[in-house]
Amino acid sequence: MSATLRFDNIGKVFPGVRALDGVSFDVNAGEVHGLMGENGAGKSTLLKILGGEYQPDSGRVLIDDKEVHFASAAASIASGIAVIHQELQYVPDLTVSENLLLGALPNRLGWVDKRAAKAHVRERLTAMGVDLDPNAKLRKLSIAQRQMVEICKALLRNARVIALDEPTSSLSHRETEVLFKLVRDLKADNRALIYISHRMDEIYALCDACTIFRDGRKIASHLSLGDVRRETLVQEMVGREISDIYNYRARPLGEVRFAATNVQGDALSAPASFEVKRGEIVGFFGLVGAGRSELMHLVYGADKKKDGTITLDGQPIKVRSTGEAIRHGIVLCPEDRKEEGIVAMATVAENINISCRRHYLRGGLFLDRKKEAQTAERFIQLLKIKTPSRKQRIRFLSGGNQQKAILSRWLAEPDLKVVILDEPTRGIDVGAKHEIYNVIYQLAERGCAIVMISSELPEVLGVSDRIVVMRQGRIAGELPREKASEQAVLSLALPQSDSVAEAA
Repeated sequence: MSATLRFDNIGKVFPGVRALDGVSFDVNAGEVHGLMGENGAGKSTLLKILGGEYQPDSGRVLIDDKEVHFASAAASIASGIAVIHQELQYVPDLTVSENLLLGALPNRLGWVDKRAAKAHVRERLTAMGVDLDPNAKLRKLSIAQRQMVEICKALLRNARVIALDEPTSSLSHRETEVLFKLVRDLKADNRALIYISHRMDEIYALCDACTIFRDGRKIASHLSLGDVRRETLVQEMVGREISDIYNYRARPLGEVRFAATNVQGDALSAPASFEVKRGEIVGFFGLVGAGRSELMHLVYGADKKKDGTITLDGQPIKVRSTGEAIRHGIVLCPEDRKEEGIVAMATVAENINISCRRHYLRGGLFLDRKKEAQTAERFIQLLKIKTPSRKQRIRFLSGGNQQKAILSRWLAEPDLKVVILDEPTRGIDVGAKHEIYNVIYQLAERGCAIVMISSELPEVLGVSDRIVVMRQGRIAGELPREKASEQAVLSLALPQSDSVAEAA
């Protein structure tokens, strides 16, 4: 039986980089085919070819043994293909129903029939088990909710071939379970699915087969994952063995460097207080919507707090804006790199230097371009950012490499005291995670106070010296590393009724 989808010797070249080089593999109906590889390995480029955003420079794409050419995304969609990209693509000021039916909104006498649109979307969302308000504007939703809208958008098209690029990167545990059920239902309905993820547990839980990419080439295809060790997949992805991805390094801790006391804001249900010592890594865990990011925005000056005190090295300080925070040596790497992190039209070098640029002024007027170039090159090498050059526009980089550039921006600050990392490894491959953890340890060893928000519980447990758990807008408790376990952390993170149910 022929494959539903076949990539035959696909090649794609961009200025200065060969993104894909002779990639071939099949995806069958009723199969979930995993794609794994480091950031910049070519996975997302392949999906953009499938989705009609790019055209291959060589090779063929075949559907049911017939060669297809997609000159646009619309042509791909019309052929029964749905691609859910890692970088979300939505219209923020339209509602959930309008985003889901964009391009196919029901009309009556030439006018959009909003009532029919909402009724149709509500019915389909209920059938899929997804809890979203059809009337809510995307701008008002959380990152996780926006991700679910993108997933539902593809499912509403009844596509035969569905590709998902890091679909759970921002989802809560419950939303991930909903997604898994949807994927399994689609598989049972004989759809052909491509599933990109850096999370091994997801690949083994969902995928029947798996193809590994490295540097734009197919390294291996495993037609069955039953006998394939995880260590084998990691080694194929990164070209080397990584025995312990977290590689936790204990270090002596100093006095309290940063403290937030009785911080209050609209997103919090109770005043929040926490402190971080010199050299300490404090992990913040909680379900999506628990208030972790919102609390950090308040202490960083990104949002206005109603009350509370911020103390740095024992002295109260005023943090009324992000600029004031940065001048005090407090920086934040945001969760939403697309909207809050990168300057899409600027170069990699400009994105890295955008904050520390004030230190490179000569006479207060002229920029020292040589120093900027040296800084950019240093961090491109340090974090192994995959880019043809520092002059490449950052929007052309993979999501993981964009994340590394944002992290480089703050590492370039000469007098760092407090580093707040909000989902620093979201959508980042296992090799890059290992490198970022080492950078975090190096910062801690320099005496920085580190706050790391993560939705990946193994990551929080693996990297943190202490874990603060938030639940429903308040701090529910904290655990030292030696007493932290998945059960102990989840018992604090889950609402009481869920904790009891899970224990039962």
